[in-house]
Amino acid sequence: MNQLLRLSGLIDHANTRIGKSVIWLVLIVSLISAANAVVRYLFNASSNAFLEIQWYLFAAIFLLSAGYTLLQNEHVRIDVISGRFSPRVHAWIDILGTLFFLLPMAITIMHLSWPMFINALDSGEMSSSPGGLIRWPARLLVPVGFFLLVMQGFSELIKRIAFLQGLIDNPLNKHKEMRLEEELAEAIKAQASGIARQEEDQ
Repeated sequence: MNQLLRLSGLIDHANTRIGKSVIWLVLIVSLISAANAVVRYLFNASSNAFLEIQWYLFAAIFLLSAGYTLLQNEHVRIDVISGRFSPRVHAWIDILGTLFFLLPMAITIMHLSWPMFINALDSGEMSSSPGGLIRWPARLLVPVGFFLLVMQGFSELIKRIAFLQGLIDNPLNKHKEMRLEEELAEAIKAQASGIARQEEDQ
């Protein structure tokens, strides 16, 4: 189990690095979108390549960060019922969900999407739009993204089993950094409290 936990740590580290790198694609997509809009309205010109690269990058953001999102436990969950259970029951729910739903789904999509990528690569498939982009990079994102999700699913499975064996703390109790808007709200609250105390002292 110790070796499996080390493997889990490596997977977590890899998906963290990838996820934090992919964040920059959001900025790139925003800049491309803004530039495309400015060129279209000022010069009455547009490019299908610029439109399609936005779609490609959005797909990259969604697919390549799927494993990182699972690591951060930020996928949509229905906790109305499971939220009332103990951490051990939660761990068992995650184990069963990973074994019978997440991994079969992700492995199936990864398996089915690989031939589509190979066909696009071999045929040099291009966009049907004039001036569009070659298709194989977008096709490749699907198996790669689901591979990262499968790896993270194995990592989460290892951690849940290790938790049930008492080897590690509950992996769902990870410390989460405060978001910027939460920091701003806390700062405003603290400033308002300080002003209120000053008024009371006067």
